[in-house]
Amino acid sequence: MISANELKTRGVKAIEDALISEPEVLVSVRGQAKYVVMSQEQYQHLRECELEAALAESRADMAAGRFVKCTVAEHIQALQKNQ
Repeated sequence: MISANELKTRGVKAIEDALISEPEVLVSVRGQAKYVVMSQEQYQHLRECELEAALAESRADMAAGRFVKCTVAEHIQALQKNQ
């Protein structure tokens, strides 16, 4: 964990040093964990995992029949009805 004060005094070097041994680092403000910092590579990996999970969920919905087939106009009309 890096404190906000350490971040102010050491800047990016504090983040770089912390990321040597951990994939992500917490930044604390007044003793409370407030932010998470990670490398671009780690962030990209997490985004890919989120997309894979969403795709798996969509495939499961399709396999279970939890979907509706309709035109764009029909979909918009259904959305307007539910407002």
